[in-house]
Amino acid sequence: MADEETKNEEATEAPEEAPAEEEAPAAEEEAPAGGEPAPAEEEAPAEEEAPAEEAPAAAAEPAEPEEPEEVLTPKELRKRSRSTHTGEAAPQRSAEERATERSERRRAKATARSRRRGQERAKRGEPGQGTPEAEREAGVRKSQLGTVVSDKADKTITVRVDIVRRHRRYEKVVRQSATVHAHDERNEASAGDVVRVIESRPLSKLKRWRLVEVVEKAR
Repeated sequence: MADEETKNEEATEAPEEAPAEEEAPAAEEEAPAGGEPAPAEEEAPAEEEAPAEEAPAAAAEPAEPEEPEEVLTPKELRKRSRSTHTGEAAPQRSAEERATERSERRRAKATARSRRRGQERAKRGEPGQGTPEAEREAGVRKSQLGTVVSDKADKTITVRVDIVRRHRRYEKVVRQSATVHAHDERNEASAGDVVRVIESRPLSKLKRWRLVEVVEKAR
């Protein structure tokens, strides 16, 4: 026991060892032969920070809608042309003088139109004969050939008359149709029949024709 106590006392009285000196850096800079210290390496300049992107320009203001072009009436156009006229003003005229000038201008325009139409006719060559006019004698009633489109009313039929004619100026065949009401005393005609009607005295508000015969029955 005594030996153990003595060992413990020696251990407590022994001074602590000094800490080991820090190791020198492994790679020290070697001094040049002349003895002058080597210049420290210049630190690379820090990369310049990229300039911050400029904030986007303010959103473009919406374009104002274009104003619609001003539409002037012929009277306003005449007023504007007179206001920009730089020549000498015309002498004052009376209402009768103005009417005379207007009639002369119209007559000159009519002459020019007639001359131009004559030139157009000459370019086209001889005009076509066209559809000859119907020969009618005084007191002879006119008759038409048409198709019955309705026979619902009693003693009355509705007839569609097809009209085919050639235009006097343009020589084009023009097709038209007219509807007439005809008196059918015995209700002979029916829808789809081809009938012949003749002019008559007024028989009602709309009837001015009378059935003559049924040319072709509907199939």
